[in-house]
Amino acid sequence: MASFIRQFTSSAVPPMASSTSNSFADIPIPSFIIPNSKSATWLCTAAAVVGTLLVLEQSVYRSKKKHLPGDPWTIPIIGKFADSMKPTMEGYMRQWNSGALSAISVFNIFIVMASSNEYARKILNSPTHAEPCLVHSAKQILMPDNWVFLTGKSHVEYRKVLNTLFTRKALSIYIGIQDAIARKHFSQWLADAQKDPSPQSIMMTARNLNMITSLRVFCGNHIPEHGAIEISEKYWDITQALELVNFPLAVPGTKVYRAIQARKVAMKWLELAASKAKTAIANGCEAECMIDEWVKELEAPGYKGRKDFSDREMAMVVFSFLFASQDAMSSGLIYGFQHLADNPEILAKIREEQYRVRAGDVEKPITLEMLEQMPYLKAFVKESMRVKPPVTMVPYKTTKAFPISDDYTVPANSMVIPSFYNSLHDPSVFPEHDKLIPERWLDPNSSANTNPRNYLVFGSGPHKCVGIEYATMNIGLVLATASVLMNWEHHITPESDRVQIIATLFPKDGCLMKFTPRPRP
Repeated sequence: MASFIRQFTSSAVPPMASSTSNSFADIPIPSFIIPNSKSATWLCTAAAVVGTLLVLEQSVYRSKKKHLPGDPWTIPIIGKFADSMKPTMEGYMRQWNSGALSAISVFNIFIVMASSNEYARKILNSPTHAEPCLVHSAKQILMPDNWVFLTGKSHVEYRKVLNTLFTRKALSIYIGIQDAIARKHFSQWLADAQKDPSPQSIMMTARNLNMITSLRVFCGNHIPEHGAIEISEKYWDITQALELVNFPLAVPGTKVYRAIQARKVAMKWLELAASKAKTAIANGCEAECMIDEWVKELEAPGYKGRKDFSDREMAMVVFSFLFASQDAMSSGLIYGFQHLADNPEILAKIREEQYRVRAGDVEKPITLEMLEQMPYLKAFVKESMRVKPPVTMVPYKTTKAFPISDDYTVPANSMVIPSFYNSLHDPSVFPEHDKLIPERWLDPNSSANTNPRNYLVFGSGPHKCVGIEYATMNIGLVLATASVLMNWEHHITPESDRVQIIATLFPKDGCLMKFTPRPRP
């Protein structure tokens, strides 16, 4: 055996001096493994540049962050993008509770989160230092010259006339439209439930109710039925693209791209409505919707504001109102249904108030005068939106260095985001803050009523929601009428109390409800 091994070794191992170099020389080596001097220089230069940029990125982030709570280092290039793609309330609350001010970075956008009432209000009331940007894609979708992004005199000119669209006189025009559409949709809900009695998500049905209501309140019959349907069907693309973080480029296939296409469709119909409203009012017609009221107000003898609003400018305003009503109002309405189903003692009190004010006639259309006699309903709507605020934050962009506190200045061109959630759940203002207690708003001396600065559901400052009365009236009207026409049961799932964050908050399971007709009194 040993002789065999010696023989095999002597024959298998070639002489080192002569054959090794020849055999290796015959093996082809790819050029990228042994680069020439030019490519080697290029690779080294590229590596140095990339390394320098990465180091610079971290240095800039740490320099801007300073002592604020937040990750000491940011993930190269994308930062917190992965977390932002599927945001959770638990994740947001960890960030808010890390400090009154905290820092993150997404795609090299430096972001300061403000969770305290003091800092949130300071941002909302500092138009010389910060302007609303909503989300990164908002100006692409809503258009950069939309009134919601304007500041100073131009913004004031819009608000001057828009405030007139939510007066008692204007609301009295809208309420009849709202009541009729709500009843029509409830009939359809009950018909659908009779065909399929299993619990169904009300997320899209409530959104459809709000969309049709908003379109008819804002534009009346100036938009044909097929136009209203087209807007309603495509508007969901806009909602999805207005999440806090989305892929930033509007290339085909992305949410932002689809939203822009949907906006073009909506704007076509809304500009038509503005044009037809101007014609109708010029021909002596009475105002039958919001855009009619706008045109009529411009012609009023006592009006001294701007009058030369183009069809496009009026359409952009209505488009922004659709976003607010479609998302924030839908969130408030869906949680209203869920809160009432889960708290039958509160629903019983609302029904008792409804029967008393309506004198037992549930078919009678609701009026402003009737709503004013429903303090418990009003308190419930306010409390429901406090517990589950549709909008938990509104991103702003600093136009210059913003000295937000004694020891920290937000750099210019950063995003600064006031959060409303902690203000609305401050236990010193709202005892048992996670509990639904409408009665806290019925006592004028309660801590809730004596601390109005904490109720930031509709924001604060020069960009505070202009349609507060309309939004609360619509949610209250729908829930009030539903309470006397229908019974509903909430099918509770493990995700009923979890939150899905799109542009606003919704129950993660879509809020599964079962509706049945309610006997008349």
